[in-house]
Amino acid sequence: MAFQDPSHSSVCGSLFGGPDLGPKFFCIAANNAATAGSSTGLGTASGSSGPAALAGGPRHPAALGGGPGGGATAPQQHNKLANETPSPADMEPDRPIGYGAFGVVWSVTDPRDGKRVALKKMPNVFQNLVSCKRVFRELKMLCFFKHDNVLSALDILQPPQIDCFEEIYVITELMQSDLHKVIVSPQPLSTDHIKVFLYQILRGLKYLHSAGILHRDIKPGNLLVNSNCVLKICDFGLARVEELDESRHMTQEVVTQYYRAPEILTGSRHYSSAIDVWSVGCIFAELLGRRILFQAQSPIQQLDLITDLLGTPPLSAMLSACEGARAHILRGPHKPPSLSVLYMLSDGATHEAVHLLCRMLVFDPCKRISGRDALSHPYLDEGRLRYHTCMCRCCFTVASGRVYTRDFEPVASGRFDDQYEKTLTSVWQVKELIHRFITEHQQGKRVPLCINPQSAAFKTFIRSTAWHSSKVSKKEER
Repeated sequence: MAFQDPSHSSVCGSLFGGPDLGPKFFCIAANNAATAGSSTGLGTASGSSGPAALAGGPRHPAALGGGPGGGATAPQQHNKLANETPSPADMEPDRPIGYGAFGVVWSVTDPRDGKRVALKKMPNVFQNLVSCKRVFRELKMLCFFKHDNVLSALDILQPPQIDCFEEIYVITELMQSDLHKVIVSPQPLSTDHIKVFLYQILRGLKYLHSAGILHRDIKPGNLLVNSNCVLKICDFGLARVEELDESRHMTQEVVTQYYRAPEILTGSRHYSSAIDVWSVGCIFAELLGRRILFQAQSPIQQLDLITDLLGTPPLSAMLSACEGARAHILRGPHKPPSLSVLYMLSDGATHEAVHLLCRMLVFDPCKRISGRDALSHPYLDEGRLRYHTCMCRCCFTVASGRVYTRDFEPVASGRFDDQYEKTLTSVWQVKELIHRFITEHQQGKRVPLCINPQSAAFKTFIRSTAWHSSKVSKKEER
């Protein structure tokens, strides 16, 4: 069940010091005095330290024949000391691995332990209040998350003095690829792959929804994977806490079009966690068929493709739709459901698979299955078995056999608190709060890092982020 490693096409410098490798990308804080006179904050850091749902709950792996081994390779642990001589793998050059609307991600080496990590730069954070609040929310979420299938912050780089504070660098776990690259690759995808991937997506989604968080951009490119099939949900730039007051309007500029739920396409001013479940249903179908299920040129065409499959929805399913969308659907000819075409996605589209898919792809969000209930579907029993017998970190193997956790799909310890956002009224106020948040987050933890501006790798990093930012700006202008 191994995946092909993505090729490394860009060589952008190195992180280790030495005559051949150039200056280090990072500086490690030695003491508080090191930055007393620093004006840029980029030198040494200060401080130290459809059909009816099938009945039944989730099956226990032990009851399904679970045991050690089988399925996927367990992740290997690396315990390299920072001062040891780096291996060739450790000296892998820095390289960009992802570009998004809100930042650029690079693969770099943490000099404290020699491990490869992902470094995300959030540029131009303090341009306006909306941008500030979005970044602060994402930062707090990344530090809040504690789940194996949700990407979280390992560290945040030491901020400069507040007058020079303009960008944020977050360190997260480095993953090898994403689900989009896997789907479009020639890599074979077996039914076992699909089940273990879908199980992990829903497992992470249950955790997010239990914290009251809507991701609002679930798509294959935001699902990171390793060659051992471990998956993590990432990119929380559009995430927010679910609005419980249905009279409060929520933005419709969310979710990549192909994975956008009908309630958003029809202009609903309020939506729930059901929009994420719809996105997962689209991804499930994409895993089965190796092609995008609803691929249209415009949101209207997107809606037409959905009704071609699901049929014309009843009026009761369009109560929250805007008048224009409702009129567009009703003025056309009545469409009967054609769900039987889902069996033609692939040989893996079995009755159980299509049954679960039909429960996710429901036009009316009130009747759509929840992430929690989807995990109880029999189709995911084998995915649960494989994940917890050889991939997870919540179970472990001893001489007498496998010791399973009591809770296979844990929820968050509490609801994510976003009440602080109501008090944010100015850019400077948010800037101070973010600066304080990062500083307090680092207290009592690892020795803080900051950027070494003399590193050739960092200069290349800056050039790549500047190029990408200008490209995004020109696209927005058009």
